Amino acid sequence: MVGRYPDWEMPEFERDYIVHKLWLADDRAAFLREVGPKIRAIATNGVLGAGAALIDACPKLEIIACFGVGFDAIDLERAKARGVRVTNTPDVLTEAVADMAFALILASFRRIVEGDAFVRSGAWKKGALSLGRSLGGKTLGVLGYGRIGQAIGRRAPAFGMTVAYCDLAKDLGAPHAYHADPVSLARASDVLVAATAGGAGTRNLVNAAVLDALGPEGVFVNVSRGTVVDEPALIAALADKRISGAALDVFWSEPNIDSRLLGFENVIVQPHHASGTIEARKAMGKLVRDNLAAHFAGRPLLTPVI
Repeated sequence: MVGRYPDWEMPEFERDYIVHKLWLADDRAAFLREVGPKIRAIATNGVLGAGAALIDACPKLEIIACFGVGFDAIDLERAKARGVRVTNTPDVLTEAVADMAFALILASFRRIVEGDAFVRSGAWKKGALSLGRSLGGKTLGVLGYGRIGQAIGRRAPAFGMTVAYCDLAKDLGAPHAYHADPVSLARASDVLVAATAGGAGTRNLVNAAVLDALGPEGVFVNVSRGTVVDEPALIAALADKRISGAALDVFWSEPNIDSRLLGFENVIVQPHHASGTIEARKAMGKLVRDNLAAHFAGRPLLTPVI
């Protein structure tokens, strides 16, 4: 186990498996030399992943089970070369992440974080908080129209918003306007939400050109991966007021994020917590365990990546 899972999961794992806890090792390399030859499964998460060195340290490895939908931190090429199966936990966190996307949109437009600080500081006694903006009549641009992107889009009409989206190909069943590239989508959007997968294929997908197209009234929201946005370009756009604000759940070097982002009053930050509900995390843990159980019982995997 690469990193600790929620407390309620640990007894389940320790009941069914001999669990070697990599995160507790003072000397990771020595620990892997000792236990690596025994390892048949790795339990990890979307942030910690499993790189080539870890995979190679486990010659008997059969499966990597990821607690999370993102698997860009797992070396899939090395896993394929070794014949190692990989699973993730899609669907069970979709609604929680979509909820967080809208929580961030509302927080940004209605100045919820700023309003909380305004009351706590006593500033309310001296005057009113400046006005926020309504969502009604605005266009929500969804960058990445997979499970999570679609769930975000389903929520928008309840707030009176129009939806547009961008993905690799047009979804013929989608009732929303399709844009073939992120710049076109951003130009049509009041809010741009990144809900795409991470990895090399989407690195810096939201760049300076996209942010310029979003414009000085636009808000950027990221509930996908920090790598999806060119972070220095985002910081520059905020500093130059070329966008109205940002609400971010993910970052380049989390948890050691660029301190410049914390200096903007129009930036809302969260600790990579979009799937952070008890219900979602319990469902994710169960799916990890169910995939492992299926593998060792010789049954088909529930949610295979490879």
